[in-house]
This record gives sequence, C-alpha cells and structure tokens, in this order.
Amino acid sequence: MPSSQQQYQLYKETLQKIADVKYASAVLQWDQETYLPPKGNEIRGRQIATLSEVAHQQFTDEKLSALLNELNSSNKLNERQQKNVQLTLEDYNRNKKFSNDFVRKMSETVNKSFHAWIQARKENSFAVFQPSLHEVIQLKKQEADILGYEQHPYNALMNDYDKGLTVAIVDKIFTGIRPKLKQLLDMIQSKQPVDASFLHQPFDKDVQWKFGVEILKRMHFDWQSGRQDISEHPFTTSFNNADVRVTTRIDENNFSNMVWSCIHEGGHALYEQGLPTDEYGLPLGEACSLSIHESQSRLWENCIGRGLAFWQHNFSLLQSFFPKQLNGISVEEFYRAINKVQPSLIRTEADELTYHFHVMIRYEIEKKLIEGSIETKDIPAYWNEQYNKNLGVIVQDDKQGCLQDVHWSHGSFGYFATYTLGSMYAAQLYAAIMKDKASVEKELSEGNNELILNWLKNKIYHYGRYFTSEELCTKATGEPLNPDYFIEYATKKYSNIYSS
Repeated sequence: MPSSQQQYQLYKETLQKIADVKYASAVLQWDQETYLPPKGNEIRGRQIATLSEVAHQQFTDEKLSALLNELNSSNKLNERQQKNVQLTLEDYNRNKKFSNDFVRKMSETVNKSFHAWIQARKENSFAVFQPSLHEVIQLKKQEADILGYEQHPYNALMNDYDKGLTVAIVDKIFTGIRPKLKQLLDMIQSKQPVDASFLHQPFDKDVQWKFGVEILKRMHFDWQSGRQDISEHPFTTSFNNADVRVTTRIDENNFSNMVWSCIHEGGHALYEQGLPTDEYGLPLGEACSLSIHESQSRLWENCIGRGLAFWQHNFSLLQSFFPKQLNGISVEEFYRAINKVQPSLIRTEADELTYHFHVMIRYEIEKKLIEGSIETKDIPAYWNEQYNKNLGVIVQDDKQGCLQDVHWSHGSFGYFATYTLGSMYAAQLYAAIMKDKASVEKELSEGNNELILNWLKNKIYHYGRYFTSEELCTKATGEPLNPDYFIEYATKKYSNIYSS
C-alpha cells in the first residue's frame, strides 16, 4: 500500500495536470481580450468551453474523491499538506454539484456575453448586451440554487470570491461607512475645488505607455515573469507566478486613466508573482480571496500611488516624459490634483471616496437581479437613478453608465463588494506597515518600494489560501477587518488636501 507521502505526490501531480488545462484555457481568454481577430470569437468560445468541461471532468473524477478522502483522514501529512487537501476537498464537493453540461453551458454563454458587451460598447446600446446578459443571470441564479445557501441566494455567489462573505456582513459594513463617506464628501464639496485641469490635456499615447512601463519597473514588477498589453478594460491574469499578464487602457486626454490602471494592476501582479512556486496548482499556490487581492491593488494604487511620498521620488521622472504638460507644476500641486474629489460617471477613474458609491450601486443591482426584484431590462433606468441619487451625476449614455464594467459579461456576480472591502483591508494593512516600519514614508520618497514589498511577501503572499480573509487580516494586523482604518486614513488625507 502506498505511503501517505506517495499518495500526496499523486494528489499533487493530479491537481497540477488539471491546473495545466485550466491555465491553457486562461491563456485563450487572455488572448480573447487582447489580440483575437473578431472573426475568431465563435470558435474561441468553443475551445474555452471544451477546456472548461475537460478540467471539470478531471476535477470531479471519483478517483480524486477517493484519494482526497483517504489523505484527509491521514495523520502523516505536514500542516501545509493537510491544508491543501482540506481546501481541495471543499472545492471538490462544491464542483461536484455541477454537471459537465452546466459547466459547458456557462462557459459558452459567458463567451457570447463578453463579445455582446464589446459590441454593445461600440454601439453605445445596452439593448445589444441585454439578451446575453439575461442568459448569464439566469445561469447564475441556477448556480446559486445548485450550490445551496442560507438567507440569500447572493451569498452562494459571493462565497466564490471571499469564503464566508455574506449579504449580512456586507450590508453592515456598507451601512456603517456610507454616512461617514457622505459626511467627508460634503466637507470637501464645501471647500475650494482642487485644480486638476493640467491632467486633462493631450498626453501622447506612446509616451504614456513608456511611463507606465517605468512605474511598473519601479514597483518591482518582474518583466521576466510578466508583460503588459492594452485591453478594453484593465485586468490582471496569471497562468503561474512566472507568467503574470497585466493590461491597461490609455486616454490621450486624461493622464490619470492609464497610470493608476498600471499601478492598480501592478499591485495584483506583484501578489501573483509572490505566490509559492512549489504550490502551483494547489490551494496554497492561489490567492487568499478577491477581497485580499483587491487590497493589494488598492494599497499600491491609493495608499502608495496617490501618496505624496511616492511622487516626491517619481514626479521628476514624469516631468521628463511630459515636460511641456507639467511645466511649472510642483509635486505638491500634482499630489493635490491626483487626489481631487469629484463625483463622476466612471468607476475606474473615480477618486478614493466617491469610488465606493460606484461599488455600492453595483452591489445593490446584483443583489436585486439575483433575488429577482429587478429584471435585466430594468438595469439602465435603475443605474441612472442611483447615480443621480448617490453621486448627483446625470448618466448621458449606456457606455458611460451600465456598460462600463466587464464583470457581468464574464459572469462575475458577487465580485463588486470586494473592491470596497479591498480598500478597507488596504488601509488597515498600510497602517500596520507604518506601525511596523516607521520609516516607510521616507523610504518611499527616496524610491525604496522594497520595504513595503518585502512586508507584503512575509505577511500576505506566501500563505496562499491557507487563511480566510479575516484570519489573514488578523494575523497581519492584529485584528479582523475594521473599516475605521479607512475612514481615519481618508479623513486625515483629505482634511489636509482640502484644508483651505
């Protein structure tokens, strides 16, 4: 009879082969969003669906079930091995609930939905997207029923992105922060507006690209283990920690669009590049959760990338790329401009405060769609109403409104709350970094980002999925998620910027 370690090696080899199939599919999806010729859409959807079905068949094989259960009862595995087996058994039991036909149908429907979304954006018409989105939502409702849930069907979908996350938890957090965000926003709007006009002038596309590459280098993004490309919506994808891809988009009349997309996606990429190599294909080689993943991107994008210390080192580089546009602009003026608070239409371009109203609006829409209190056809009207109510802005068209995000076309329902939770975690992690490393602001002003990167490697990256979000936060900072850290961070920052 094989030993426990021999069985574990068989388990590891089996999961890594399944991962090979999944990541081959992921490469095709990355290509689909970056370089795929338009006529290749239909066959590409078939290819991805086939690989998704094959991976599902392999992962739900009865032989794997027997192996997992035997390993799970063994007392001869070390702590990390036990955790891998335990988490894989949870994943197995979840995936076993889905038929191969359902997995294939979901993949095909999502592929069709993505291309409908692209076309809808070109035509600036939600009606083009609505039929395929409706199909996706019906499948997501079915998915929630298959998985099972307590209290609310949306819980089943959110659990996919952050284990244990529920409507009750998110509603409590959002109810708590909304009035505090509104109070801070009202204070800011009573002050003299910050001048950010110099950010809205012609910035050459190719020069912006070169600057983005330099910033990623300074963040220590490993270019031997990754690359950057252009896509309709910025994203990060990883096939292993030695092949991590980021994308950005560039607006030649708005410098902010590209640079913070680069920094945001760079934060995601550093996390992926920092995951354990020897755990490829296993749970401990994967990110903790989407909330923690978003904490990494938001920490780099906002706590660092919109911080004064970061630009005290990098502003001279930026001026060398754009001497005409930034002539006579001081680093302090630039810092104030990139942190200007102003309600706007586009989530990915929003400031740190109003951003969360964007997230909360999408969260409420998703809840209502999954529980059935609104229909797909109701989305534009409800969206526009909520933007006017919460942000005081008028949505002029679908492209700037309910067609702006790619997530629904991917079937990613249950994701949006993690953006705000990620910001909350980011502020708490940054406070812990500042407490542990008192010199962090000085180090950033001198161009040393390694201090922060090394802290994250030690406290976040190498654990993979060993802990839940709450457990990892407690281990890294000494307490579970506390939104007050974000409110304190934002109040201090914006009270200083809007002091006059």
